Amino acid sequence: MPTTQSPSPVQGVDQLKERETLRLCTAGSVDDGKSTFVGRLLHDTKSVLADQMESMERSSADRGFDGMDLSLLVDGLRAEREQGITIDVAYRYFATDKRTFILADTPGHVQYTRNTVTGMSTSQVVVLLIDARHGVVEQTRRHANVAALLGVRHVILAVNKIDLVDYGEATFRAIEAEFGTLAERLGLTDTQVVPISALKGDNVVEPSTQMEWYSGPTVLQALEDVPVTGGRAEDLDFRFPIQYVIREHASDYRGYAGRVQAGSIAVGDTVALPEGRTSTVTHIDTTDGEVEATRAGESVVLRLADDVDLARGDLISGADRPEATREFAATVVALTDKDLKSGPMVHLRYGTAVVKARITQVERILDLDGVADQEDPEAVTLNEIAHVVLQTPVELPVEDYAARGAVGNFLLVDTSTGNTLAAGFVGRRLR
Repeated sequence: MPTTQSPSPVQGVDQLKERETLRLCTAGSVDDGKSTFVGRLLHDTKSVLADQMESMERSSADRGFDGMDLSLLVDGLRAEREQGITIDVAYRYFATDKRTFILADTPGHVQYTRNTVTGMSTSQVVVLLIDARHGVVEQTRRHANVAALLGVRHVILAVNKIDLVDYGEATFRAIEAEFGTLAERLGLTDTQVVPISALKGDNVVEPSTQMEWYSGPTVLQALEDVPVTGGRAEDLDFRFPIQYVIREHASDYRGYAGRVQAGSIAVGDTVALPEGRTSTVTHIDTTDGEVEATRAGESVVLRLADDVDLARGDLISGADRPEATREFAATVVALTDKDLKSGPMVHLRYGTAVVKARITQVERILDLDGVADQEDPEAVTLNEIAHVVLQTPVELPVEDYAARGAVGNFLLVDTSTGNTLAAGFVGRRLR
């Protein structure tokens, strides 16, 4: 009789390499169960090591927990464990037969909104958790706004603790309708709403047997079906901000070191330079030697056919070079207690360029409740999201935010302390 052979170790490695990788982020309010949800996801996909399981079981017993406290798998800091909250962004990794996942577990407290922005900024999907007993709250609206601001295409609303409302369909449908209204207002067009119990395991990885009225996917199934193509950095035109100029006078070597932020380039391709100049790529150097081509995410040294005067902060690009400007509209998220106001000079960090800048106008602060934006405010305070106009004394080749921050993102930095005041996104208006 014919027999079925198991894949060889080499075949197994090749299958791992071929699996797509999805980056996702969890968000939600305090006590909505994010840590338990992530723990459940790791546990039920068998992504937990034996010693971790033993440690979690001991800690659960020490705390008097009935069963396993899955949140202990992810609340790694001592301060988190003692307070029962998440206070930092932590990255988790797990995999299924279909794809691998990189998960950014973010805090729920308002004071840690900056961390949530960081986690969302590189994610293709946001899993937004809410407590079924409380429904859509301010942090739900805040995080949905940030997702829209960052151009996240896919948002999964996980209605957690559905067991605490007796798996009630009416409660779920009311939350689903309210979130649908919010998503439509923000322009979030690809959303799914899933009723779950992270504590009991309903609809996280395994389908629930408690909700016959729900026929949709589990959260994991939804994550496995989300397309990872589209809006990728490699699909954009070539962008290469120079980090360092390498000169060796003895050999007449001149190379431009940096990381390819977007697109791809090959030896022989023509590139656009500042002030309307062009040149041709003659060599692409890496730590492993010369290569013929490079793409987004790779750190290389480019050598050009022409001896041109370029410096750190300059941009080498493809033919579709962004137009340089001294004034542009942007959306900013305030990250410190120091208010953002029109007038004072700040440092603007865009790519590898750092230039002086000032906010010339704070046009409006986004109203998270969707009633009415605050027009012409005097200042932008911590965690507020505002649309502003920025001006620089020198021209910058800025462009609209795209592809998970591959282009169009910047930071505003206090000139006296060096503290980051705000994260910004060029040209994006929420409404």
